[in-house]
Amino acid sequence: MKQILMIEDDPAIVRLVEVHLSDLPGRLTATSLGRDGLHKLTHQPFDLCILDVMLPDLDGISICRHIRESDSYMPILMLTAKADEADKVIGLEAGADDYLTKPFGQQEFMARIRALLRRSDHAVDKPAQPTAMPLVHKNVRIDLDKHIVTVDSNRIDLTPREFDLLVLLMQHPGKSFSRKELLHTVWGYSNDGYEHTVTAHVNRLRGKIEPVFAHPVYILTAWGIGYRFGDTDQLIQYENAH
Repeated sequence: MKQILMIEDDPAIVRLVEVHLSDLPGRLTATSLGRDGLHKLTHQPFDLCILDVMLPDLDGISICRHIRESDSYMPILMLTAKADEADKVIGLEAGADDYLTKPFGQQEFMARIRALLRRSDHAVDKPAQPTAMPLVHKNVRIDLDKHIVTVDSNRIDLTPREFDLLVLLMQHPGKSFSRKELLHTVWGYSNDGYEHTVTAHVNRLRGKIEPVFAHPVYILTAWGIGYRFGDTDQLIQYENAH
């Protein structure tokens, strides 16, 4: 049974999740206070956190950053009444995996939750490909079995979305993906207007693996299309066993 933490001060939204949990199945732990939510996170593991931006005590952005300091893998879905594009990007750059603006439809809301929970099944202790050979490109190495990414032999902590995004790009060096394609493949849905989700995650990923953020050498911009990994003449290699 999936364990979901909801930090939300709107009782109607909390009830919405409770009603639909039987379809997951899942168990909801809810609180209207950010500090209480952070306290619960230290005493119980959760498969997903649904986090409102506007809370009575702490703002959701600060809570999200605090969570990411100790947990790189738990998916976070942020909710907000703010429709400004900049606010969405700030939330995603703080470490959220997805973002919804209120009001939203029930079907879309639950689709996002299901997609995030599916991704949580591929966390660090749940490898997707048993005995898979590591991916190596220049100084970047991905151990698919252990869910570990290293750059120059230094381990890099990635969220599940960041990990899946990097794996997809590295498995197709030189191939240009549109933001919509990445949204569909990595996030599991296609909704116009949410391409900023991809952009924010690419920026966070670049900040973690690129030697110089302003001059990326791994995740490149495909102008007019989206993003690609490396160049066509910089072929990725699967590490050989010796």
